[in-house]
Amino acid sequence: MSKATPTTNAMRMLTAAKIPFEVLTYVVDESDLSGTHIATEVGLPMDMVFKTLVAKGDKTGYLVFCIPVDHEIDLKRAAQATGNKRVEMIHVKELLPLTGYIRGGCSPIGMKKKFPTYFHASAKNLEKITVSAGMRGAQLYMDREVLVNFVAGSYVDIAVKAE
Repeated sequence: MSKATPTTNAMRMLTAAKIPFEVLTYVVDESDLSGTHIATEVGLPMDMVFKTLVAKGDKTGYLVFCIPVDHEIDLKRAAQATGNKRVEMIHVKELLPLTGYIRGGCSPIGMKKKFPTYFHASAKNLEKITVSAGMRGAQLYMDREVLVNFVAGSYVDIAVKAE
């Protein structure tokens, strides 16, 4: 980790739990906060770079979904997989007060509260993945199974490849 990269809550939590991770840094482009841009910047295939999305189910409340950056969430599948009739993405203005993170820097680790967390089923095929480190400009690169276990996540088929 470079000295220029601040330590985030997610990093502190992993360090405290003695979980190894690597921080991949990239230059933030405010005009392009997309995950596909981040994958290109850190030099990893898109299927290894996961974006964190926050939604709300009509029965279960808030939910966290981690999907490959070149995919889109299928809200009908997400509702079925989580025991809801309907799942809707939260508005971006709700993200910071709810999670403690901003758009483009939302990590499944270290949110203000623990929410049910779901990883797209494709993650099972990978040894390592990246998720946001909790700030724009930094990704956590780590063992996928360790990450999923740390956030008490599960695997579901909730996304489709973006067109």
